[in-house]
Amino acid sequence: MIRVQVVGGNISEAEQQAYVARAEQKYAGHLPESMVLHADGDYVDIEYHFAAQPFDRIRRITGYLVGTTARFNNAKRAEERDRVKHSMRF
Repeated sequence: MIRVQVVGGNISEAEQQAYVARAEQKYAGHLPESMVLHADGDYVDIEYHFAAQPFDRIRRITGYLVGTTARFNNAKRAEERDRVKHSMRF
């Protein structure tokens, strides 16, 4: 359930639910935790607040951008194991 906060005016419950339905349609894969509706006369600005998402490190390994080598087959694992790893020296 998306929490709704109204700032600067009054918005009916039906209109708030319409904004929630719009957010559910627009962000179907990743719903916001809450919304702030800034009412200014006939205009409403919508501010969405999403939960923090974990960041997975992405590396380029043997020409592929990967986050993990868990799905590599045996040949690709051998290629990764045998590659030359460069280091920087100053």
